Amino acid sequence: MKGPATVKKFVTIALLLAFLIALPAARADEANQAIKVTFDRPIQIPGRALPAGTYWFVLPDDINEHHVVSIFNADRTMLIATLLTIDAERRQPTSDTAFTFTERGCSQQQAIVTWFYPGRTTGHEFLYSTQVRSELAKDKQFTIVAGK
Repeated sequence: MKGPATVKKFVTIALLLAFLIALPAARADEANQAIKVTFDRPIQIPGRALPAGTYWFVLPDDINEHHVVSIFNADRTMLIATLLTIDAERRQPTSDTAFTFTERGCSQQQAIVTWFYPGRTTGHEFLYSTQVRSELAKDKQFTIVAGK
């Protein structure tokens, strides 16, 4: 019989592999960092959850407003959410899109913490309420790098 630690480790690895398979087969636009992303399960964003599906993450055309991320549906005909962010930094850029999620257990959706556009060391950290932010700080985080 396998112990709880072994089962938990297996579930974590399975979830990571699922994200690697399902995350962005992305198309990108350098000016507004537009990126098309597909999630295979619901994902928490500040203030709500996104159902499994395909979305566009887009910055405003005005570079002075790049602290705002708009999320659109798959064909960009409907705005789903407009979210405030702060700058997030990392040491090494990747050639692909990178998302950092929290692992929140079976009862809650994983939450997007940061998003980095391909080739960038400065990305977007999503702003959650104080209560949610303190909960997310306790959760294990993992980053998924997905191809363009």
